[in-house]
Amino acid sequence: QVQLVESGGGLVQPGGSLRLSCAASENFFSKYTVGWYRQAPGKQREMVALITRRGVTNYADFVEGRFTISTDNAGNTAYLQMNSLKVEDTAVYYCSAYGEWGQGTQVTVSS
Repeated sequence: QVQLVESGGGLVQPGGSLRLSCAASENFFSKYTVGWYRQAPGKQREMVALITRRGVTNYADFVEGRFTISTDNAGNTAYLQMNSLKVEDTAVYYCSAYGEWGQGTQVTVSS
């Protein structure tokens, strides 16, 4: 069983940027599609971005070109670069691959 560990969340002002990381092992992300998801209080978890092992990406409509998903060459770390953050981006962000989930990292966008 592979453990996924997210990091990089925090408090940022509207318009700011954060880079989330998701660490795995055994070149996990080179084998499977990895996704970033988020869950805001009182709302269902929703997909933010996906990247296949071949590098094909897919984003939720609300991303509007502000976020970029990527993985490192070794397939051990997945990233979510988030720019132009909005208050409504506040949520716990999770990474997931092959049925495995991380513990989540809190992103709070507030002035």
